[in-house]
Amino acid sequence: MAIKIYTKTGDDGTTGLFGGGRLPKDHLRIEAYGTVDELNAQLGWVVDLLAQEQIGHHLDIVQNELFVVGSMLATKPGKNIGIDTIDEASVHQLELWMDELDDQLPTLKNFILPGGHPAISASHLARCICRRAERRVVALSHTDEVDHLIIRYLNRLSDYLFILSRFVAHRLEIPERVWKPR
Repeated sequence: MAIKIYTKTGDDGTTGLFGGGRLPKDHLRIEAYGTVDELNAQLGWVVDLLAQEQIGHHLDIVQNELFVVGSMLATKPGKNIGIDTIDEASVHQLELWMDELDDQLPTLKNFILPGGHPAISASHLARCICRRAERRVVALSHTDEVDHLIIRYLNRLSDYLFILSRFVAHRLEIPERVWKPR
């Protein structure tokens, strides 16, 4: 028997958490993991726009880890249901990738404006969504239990996405759009 996508249980404006319990769909926890889901969709678009195999592999890993982050956020606080979690190795991997990409880039001397190519713009948009997800998770952490590694992971991921946008511009030989204050 096929699993139906619709359950009708959310028709009352609530959604279920892993481990039990329901929350209003506008609850900060739902907003946090919904924004992580939005980020994951944006990264899918970035993958579609990029031809670099190395970066595609990075983003495949990140997209899978974002599902883990979303699952962690969608789990009722204090409930251990045996799901994978983000760990220090995930944060460290992002740092290693940033160092690898950054070593191939010219020194950053100015603020960079998004744009120049759809893949560059999509990477910058992913960075912005990642920052919003981080803000939502931080806000949630003020009122509810949140694994602090999620915040660290999202913070590092947004930095990675900034470097990724610069790396894509470099590989495509598209000049970076430098911010010129008035």
